[in-house]
Amino acid sequence: MSARSDSRFVFGRHDPATHVIIHVSDPHFLADGARLGGRYDVESNFGRTLEAIRAVHPNPSAIVITGDLADLGEPDAYRRLRRAVEPVAQELGTVVAWVAGNHDERPALREGLFDLPATEEPVTGVWDLDGLRLIALDTSVPGWHHGDLDPGQLSWLAEILREPAPHGTLLAMHHPPIPSHLPLFDILELRHQDELAEVIRGTDVRGILAGHLHYSSHGTFAGVPVSVSSATCYTMNVARPAADVNGMDAAQAFQIVHVRPETITHTVVPVTDAPTGDHFSEAWLESMAHLSPEERLEAFSRKR
Repeated sequence: MSARSDSRFVFGRHDPATHVIIHVSDPHFLADGARLGGRYDVESNFGRTLEAIRAVHPNPSAIVITGDLADLGEPDAYRRLRRAVEPVAQELGTVVAWVAGNHDERPALREGLFDLPATEEPVTGVWDLDGLRLIALDTSVPGWHHGDLDPGQLSWLAEILREPAPHGTLLAMHHPPIPSHLPLFDILELRHQDELAEVIRGTDVRGILAGHLHYSSHGTFAGVPVSVSSATCYTMNVARPAADVNGMDAAQAFQIVHVRPETITHTVVPVTDAPTGDHFSEAWLESMAHLSPEERLEAFSRKR
């Protein structure tokens, strides 16, 4: 069952999404399955994330992982991450878009995830997802944690965007081109944002998927919506004052992205084990599907 085919439960004005993207970020794997900072069990957290991905959609168009795939860039960390993700992607009949982040090391990433020569060349890619174009940019800077895009990548991107795609384009990158309300992240922000804006403004780019912040965030850049997916390893406790925010082993999440001709939505999916009600079940939805629109409105909208 694809994103296009399941129209059983279309109850409103919008048709089913043409494409569904799973947007994951910041797994921060370590060699030998070590805990991050001696505290965070990143592999177990990621395993629960993969279970949720299996449940949330049977056949997404792509799984996009926007950087910090490994915490220290160790070759074994990339091997472990690949062994975790590829069977799930194969089961769901989808592709994986690996995106480099500031904690990644390009040589080990290229070799461990793409079977490419271990060089410092940027890790970029282009996917045609049934007419929706996905472009991965590499905002990592070897030896540094801030982000940047050099003239070569910007020229490469501009050349690709000269030809529109049938369903438009999504960009995937690690460093989001939007401000953070946490001062520490501004030190590590993306450089040359004005040049990037000049490249994408007026093109068919419909959205930017990013990570890096370890909390969900949304904004606009050059008129394009930006969606930041929270981390799977640990998240920032943004309930604390902005100058005193630190990490916590809670609130891990990813996003499910529904692409329609008229709009794109980004839904935060919490990765948690919590008691859940069962009123709105598959059987309930089936019963609604057999009613007329007027009957559904009467059954579900009218206040009793």
